[in-house]
Amino acid sequence: MTLALGIGARRGVGAAAVRALLTAVAAEHGLDLAGAVFASVEGKDEAGILQAIAPAELRLFPASVLAAVSVPSPSDRVLAAVGTSGVAEAAALLAAGPGAELIVPKTPGDGVTVAVASSRAGRQHASGLTLPDPPDGFRPPDLRR
Repeated sequence: MTLALGIGARRGVGAAAVRALLTAVAAEHGLDLAGAVFASVEGKDEAGILQAIAPAELRLFPASVLAAVSVPSPSDRVLAAVGTSGVAEAAALLAAGPGAELIVPKTPGDGVTVAVASSRAGRQHASGLTLPDPPDGFRPPDLRR
């Protein structure tokens, strides 16, 4: 399963504000952010975002690509400022990959917005095949006999 967090922010947002919202969203929804993917719109590689998610990288999508994603909470203000009606939700859905579903809608903080998407579309095997994720609670058999 891929867990992706989309982040929208005002210019100059501080790392503490981003970190606080990420921590609150993870705690409220029981999410483990280790190994999560983070994404935003091009031009939003703000120092505060980058510091808050370090050492993870921030995937950036052009506004035109984000604008093509249908989001449940569009914003005219964001559309006027950035060129897409949704940054956090659209970035999360794109970063999560095929079959992604929004599991946490955009959640506002102090100058920052976060949304979370996940995908159970499978994982890539070294052979190039896409393997489905095992069902929740699955444990492989113990073959040490």
